[in-house]
Amino acid sequence: MGEPARPPRTEAEVRRDLAAAYRLAALAGWDDTVYGHLSASVPGEPGHYLIHRFGWLFEEVTASSLVKVDLGGRVVDGSGARVNPSGFAIHGAVHAARPDVECVIHLHAPWGVALAMLPGGLRPTSQWAMRLHGRLGRHAYEGLALGAAERARLVAALGGLDGLILEHHGPLVVGRTVGEAFMLMHVLERAAMAQLRASAAHGGPVPDVGDALATLTRTQWLGDGREWDGDLEWPALLRRADRLAPGWRD
Repeated sequence: MGEPARPPRTEAEVRRDLAAAYRLAALAGWDDTVYGHLSASVPGEPGHYLIHRFGWLFEEVTASSLVKVDLGGRVVDGSGARVNPSGFAIHGAVHAARPDVECVIHLHAPWGVALAMLPGGLRPTSQWAMRLHGRLGRHAYEGLALGAAERARLVAALGGLDGLILEHHGPLVVGRTVGEAFMLMHVLERAAMAQLRASAAHGGPVPDVGDALATLTRTQWLGDGREWDGDLEWPALLRRADRLAPGWRD
């Protein structure tokens, strides 16, 4: 029996969720001054996406300040706002290749960047990591990801997965909702932190649980697929944003 259909999203809902995700990323310490990006597709407008204004801190983003762009990062809402076309090069390529996802998040979050510097990547050493077991790919570092050839290699590495470790750069995740993408980034950053701290305390790599147990744990997390990552956590995170970062809904 297939998964029940979800009600269609509206642009206003996506704008609010994306603005909240920017604010929550800032609260979590995942921002990198004005760099890093969270983008989301506009319901009913194929090829159009929302992203923050270049030069704005994550903590400044509001629902109304988000800019509507096309796949090339060109502003299409008449605002004349400045966006980062090089930053959207990655996002545009992923959105074009994955119309099934609403949100793409690529950040320079501290633990994710540190993990991206290690050849072994994320290993099933914590329950957080097991939730992501088999769901992430890797993409080799080639400098700033601006060329069409590299973008094609990047989306090929992503395929139908839920994210990538961009080597020597940082994590990228995708989600069917903004909440799902945000929760995957949260889990990835926590898993990276736990693995790196444990490795430092241990004086080297720590044992993992093996593929079979990691796969079982991931399956237990995902259940029958009716509940997506973020379904449970996102409403609570929105309440956090209301308490600690008021004004994002504007």
